[in-house]
Amino acid sequence: MTRIEHTSAPLPLAAYKGFLLIAAAIWGLGTVVIKSTVDAFPPAWIVGTRFTVAGIVLGLIMLPRFRRSLDLDHLKKGAVLGVWLFLAYWANSTGLTDTTASNSSFLTSLYCVIIPFLGWGLRGTRPTRYNIAAALVCVAGVGCVSFAGAAGFSLRFGDLITLLSALFLSFHVVYSAKFAPGRDMTLLTVIQFLVAGVLGFIFGGVFEPMPNFAALGTDTWVSLAYLALFASCLALLLQNTAVAHVDPAPASLFLATESVFGVTFSILFLGEALTLPLFAGFALIFAGIVASEYLPQRAAAKQEADVLEHPELEPADSAELEEV
Repeated sequence: MTRIEHTSAPLPLAAYKGFLLIAAAIWGLGTVVIKSTVDAFPPAWIVGTRFTVAGIVLGLIMLPRFRRSLDLDHLKKGAVLGVWLFLAYWANSTGLTDTTASNSSFLTSLYCVIIPFLGWGLRGTRPTRYNIAAALVCVAGVGCVSFAGAAGFSLRFGDLITLLSALFLSFHVVYSAKFAPGRDMTLLTVIQFLVAGVLGFIFGGVFEPMPNFAALGTDTWVSLAYLALFASCLALLLQNTAVAHVDPAPASLFLATESVFGVTFSILFLGEALTLPLFAGFALIFAGIVASEYLPQRAAAKQEADVLEHPELEPADSAELEEV
């Protein structure tokens, strides 16, 4: 998660938690919007339009601030993040051509569980027992989703490429955390938006048919505007504002509700059916996300409190207290 500096008086904590829920709801509805748009507007073109517009709008708003911090380092790091952002959202949008919005919402959210293992490979930080348990629970959840179809065990192309988008999104989050210290993350966000947008247009021009802009209906233009202005600019602003005031553990849990909102909106607006195997799979995946995101931070906070309460104990001893 990225952060923006704030100088205004803080709002009540409940307001910032509400910001996180609103951001999650916006992103959940964004999946439904892409699903309803992707047949008329190919995936790479969606990514190109969405992030180019978002980058220009956010860049113009923050232009006075960027004049002080724009340099080659920000351009390089922003470009790297832009590549990962493009890959994640192109794969996600492509997956929606061959899977339901409900499946996409929960399969994409697996990035939360992948991140600790990716960090292990890149930084050498071993996953906790909570991370391992969460991964196993999520694998079981994906298994339930696989068996939800009438043909038995089956992951469609759309499901598989959505899982790939979760992997790309994991790389994006890990590198965002790596590049954040000492840099203006809002500037990095604008740069990566623009890079992802340009890559979307290039990839769409080479590998996808050009949309028939003259034949696009009003609903398609409204959908593209929603993705650029609400699902990119506004949701990001709400998230960045909130995470500066809400502890990481509950913040992660609030943001994880994106998948729940995605399924809810899919049922309401697209008429998708939630079968028992799908419900079981989604419930397991959400439980795995909670275990991976919330429980390790809660355990660390408890251990820190034990050390403060019993200063004579070493960290290892406080871990024993936790077991008790």
